Amino acid sequence: MTSPLDAPGAPAGDGAALDGGGPVFRFETGFVSHRGRVRTENEDRCFAAPEIGVFTVADGMGGHADGAFASETVVEALASIGTAVSAADLMARLEDRILRANSVLWSAGEKRGTPVGSTVAVLLIFGADYACVWSGDSRIYRVRAGSIVQLTRDHTEGRDLFEQGLLTKEQSVNWPRRHVITRAVGARELPEVELEQGAVQAGDVFVICSDGLTGPLSDEDILLAAGTSAPQWACDALLSLALDRGAPDNVTVVIVRCGQAAAGGRPRPPVRPDRNIDVTNATVAQPGPSAKGRS
Repeated sequence: MTSPLDAPGAPAGDGAALDGGGPVFRFETGFVSHRGRVRTENEDRCFAAPEIGVFTVADGMGGHADGAFASETVVEALASIGTAVSAADLMARLEDRILRANSVLWSAGEKRGTPVGSTVAVLLIFGADYACVWSGDSRIYRVRAGSIVQLTRDHTEGRDLFEQGLLTKEQSVNWPRRHVITRAVGARELPEVELEQGAVQAGDVFVICSDGLTGPLSDEDILLAAGTSAPQWACDALLSLALDRGAPDNVTVVIVRCGQAAAGGRPRPPVRPDRNIDVTNATVAQPGPSAKGRS
């Protein structure tokens, strides 16, 4: 596996993904995961653990049981990261878990004779710094000062061909295979991930979501909800809007709002991030320092 520290998108420097210096942030989180209007099963999974600074969405591929197995494998691996002692330790733990999940899924695909994989979009926060690590078309956005920026780059045929200059922007939008994923955990013997990183500012809001949200909704829709509302309310509002627009795919979103901790404040002690809260068609975060969702 190529280290995320060497991946495209990492700024020049000493290679450290996260410095970990600066203030401690207080996180307010929310999430929801729903099968949508068309799919009979939810192959998305999500995980939010503010006490260890790990937030993720995974969207399984392979269809029904294989897709759910793939995303569950990825999220279960990331849920075991635990509390890191340094930024470097946190990144090393993430890389190890992605390698573990990839090995399981690659082996499963070899036995089945068909790829078994999952997208992944992970937000890490340590101290005053963040890192986004992803593979596939699940996205991470940052909302800051009334503007929204997509921090990730979709790993799809349409996007790849456009960046290679083989398609115009207009052609890429209508390309028949524009949504075909070109990277995913488990799709190859060694996973391919990409990295983007930066500094957190008080008031920043991060949105992590599957393509089931970004398909029917625009960036402006996401900005309006995430930039003006409490995270859980925003998650519920975005899901409702996606359902109103047909929601042809599973819809999953995690929202993290970063607030400045009071002077002398300390992060809450870690708890085991292994609670499942299941609802018939949706999973909604309940109060508590960590949560993991599926439906």
